[in-house]
Amino acid sequence: CVTGLSSWHVVERFQHSPGTITRYFKAMLAFFSGGQFYASQVQFPTNNTPISTVITSDSHFQFFQDCIGAVDGTHI
Repeated sequence: CVTGLSSWHVVERFQHSPGTITRYFKAMLAFFSGGQFYASQVQFPTNNTPISTVITSDSHFQFFQDCIGAVDGTHI
């Protein structure tokens, strides 16, 4: 689902037309954001959710430790 590649590289890798890649991407997006899968698999953290030591030991954590949410790169 996530390759980190541009769509052109995905087209070359799987040897399909851009239209085919787009069609499958849209199908996967609809499935993963759809009701049954999303409701059963996606859980948002709560105030009691522990934070990994990998995150808290990062030197940049001090800037985000009081962050309560982030939308499009804007930290609240």
